[in-house]
Amino acid sequence: MQPASAEGGGGGGNAALRRWGPIGAIVAVALVIGGVVLFSGGDDDDTDVASTDAPTETGSAASEPAATDPADTEPTDTETPATEPAGTETADTEPTDTETPPESPLPEGVMSYSVATDLGIVDDIDWGERCDTDTGRLAVPDFFAPECYAPFEDDNGGQTYRGVSEDAIQLVYWTSQDTDPILAFITGAIQNDDTAADDEDTLRGMFEYWQTYYETYGREVELTVVVGSGTIADEAAARADAVKIDEELDPFMVFGGPTLTNAFADELLARGIPCFSCGPSQDPQYYQDNPGMQFTVGKSGRQLDQMVAEYVVQRLAGDPAIHAGDESMHGRERVFGRIWIESSAASATNNERFEEFLAEGGVEIAESQNYVLDPGTLQESASSVMARMKEAGVTSLIFNGDPVAPSTFTREATAQNYFPEWIVTGSVLVDTSAFSRTYDQEQWANAFGISNLSARVDETVASSYALYSWFHGEPPAADDNIGVLTPAPSTIFAAIQQTGPTLTQETFAEALFADEPTPQALSAASLSWGNEGIWPSEIEPDHHGVDDVSEVWWDPAVEGPDEIRREGAGLWRFVDGGQRYRPGEIPEGPPAAFVEEGTVTIYEERPPGEAPPKDYDPLQPS
Repeated sequence: MQPASAEGGGGGGNAALRRWGPIGAIVAVALVIGGVVLFSGGDDDDTDVASTDAPTETGSAASEPAATDPADTEPTDTETPATEPAGTETADTEPTDTETPPESPLPEGVMSYSVATDLGIVDDIDWGERCDTDTGRLAVPDFFAPECYAPFEDDNGGQTYRGVSEDAIQLVYWTSQDTDPILAFITGAIQNDDTAADDEDTLRGMFEYWQTYYETYGREVELTVVVGSGTIADEAAARADAVKIDEELDPFMVFGGPTLTNAFADELLARGIPCFSCGPSQDPQYYQDNPGMQFTVGKSGRQLDQMVAEYVVQRLAGDPAIHAGDESMHGRERVFGRIWIESSAASATNNERFEEFLAEGGVEIAESQNYVLDPGTLQESASSVMARMKEAGVTSLIFNGDPVAPSTFTREATAQNYFPEWIVTGSVLVDTSAFSRTYDQEQWANAFGISNLSARVDETVASSYALYSWFHGEPPAADDNIGVLTPAPSTIFAAIQQTGPTLTQETFAEALFADEPTPQALSAASLSWGNEGIWPSEIEPDHHGVDDVSEVWWDPAVEGPDEIRREGAGLWRFVDGGQRYRPGEIPEGPPAAFVEEGTVTIYEERPPGEAPPKDYDPLQPS
């Protein structure tokens, strides 16, 4: 899928409903899967940036409305009255051949710029100051800006669903306690000092931005923040929070939730409340049983495992472990081990499925070990796990877990004089420089693999941080966390815009599922939901957003800012300038690891071909 947004055409599609504009293109450049915490990009002028070829821009052809032949209507045969004036010839009058105007494929009350163009009515609509009518897209400094939607002035139907009234749409954001010991254990490793109050302030500022630029059909999208009553792993507290939200707040939708238990999402869904990014990934059957109710921006565990298995089979299997820190392994064919976190009942199922994916490609796991994110037992687990991996002769460790545990695992590996390859899998935040700098660098110098994150761009140039600063004239209070705060609600706003005045859980899901995949680019992940044929049919409709990955490797020597703007040594290098791959697209052959040519650490300016068309002045909040 080429960038329809780059051409301002709204994107063509096989079905008319698939012309609803790029929902997910406004999602933050830096995405985190699972979302414990995330950060915006760096801002150092001296950052090492390799030149890359500009991506080819071949805009999708816009679908033309199907031609309809008018019905042949013959005039009624009537006799001419005898009183006709003499010498006057009656003119033969044939009926005018008029073409039936095409119908809009959009829901009632919704009109996008591209559809208005197809219908020939684009010049009849006052699109307002928020729209750049030269491009048909919102007048914001974002290459991936969504297309314009016509201002709505009719009756919106009032209360169309729970949490939806004539004047408002109620959203609830669940956030963790500042004193949550598990989260503090994670964020403390990188000295993230954003508070829950900072997060709320930043979210409200972004709500002002979205409300100003997005069409919400006469309704204000209102935000209520709920601070968790327990830790991010406390099932009882999670259920209690969901009950409180239902009985006291009665929202249309919830976003955010405790990341180490699915009890919160389970309770919400049982009460008919849809949610976005509200818990850990579940087995595909879970989403089949709850269609259109729970969504994420990132991949599911099952999708991630499929991509990792493809990478291992295509790039690693059958070849020697030449990137291990132990030179004695360089002449040995790779022997794979896996370390994975147990965060829910689905974890074991996902692990079994991952090994099945590998087996289909002729690859076996010699040793598989799980762990629980518990500060009290992590060291003991690491000692046992490393001993088992070493004893099994594992040359290549596939890590799929949280961002803190690798610090303990890598130190323990060094203590046991064990230096394998470390294969990263895009698991939450492990592929960020902020966390990677906290790992044993003698070990992590041998880390490479795939990442869900896109190539970084200076945060002052392109990011949710940049949009917030442009709109408000000052940086966000949650300057470390804004990247993880914005993807879910920005997607919700875009889907509301595309749903129209008749907002229900069902119509919301239909809008999200009907949208085409967002463009594949260097600086942004491609997202889609629904039945796109990107993933196997048994897991569609897809309730998860990110569809592609980058290939990366860790460079411990290069200097620059990490994701929270701290200067230091060690950055991830994105291969081929950040080239991204969907399922089935990972090339065969040795990994492009530890070859600096063609890589990028941070783009100081937007990548070639990904700059917005012009500069814009921000509108004042409405």
